[in-house]
Amino acid sequence: MAWRVVSHRETVWNVAVAAERGPQTSSWQLVLSFRAHGPQPSVFWAPYPLVSASKSALFAQAEKISNEKLTAVLVDHLR
Repeated sequence: MAWRVVSHRETVWNVAVAAERGPQTSSWQLVLSFRAHGPQPSVFWAPYPLVSASKSALFAQAEKISNEKLTAVLVDHLR
């Protein structure tokens, strides 16, 4: 299930969120999954600059990310 849907250059991308925690750290980092379906399916993961000690607080902050910012992450990756 997509958390959000954004479009770029006639391609529709489903965006999902995840939290990951590296070794020897107590903070969670937000990671975005981008999936494009269609004739040329594509998938990539991108870290997003949100960090929190609480996983649920991190997801609450993620809800406030605008579609424009998500699209900016997408465009930056596609360059």
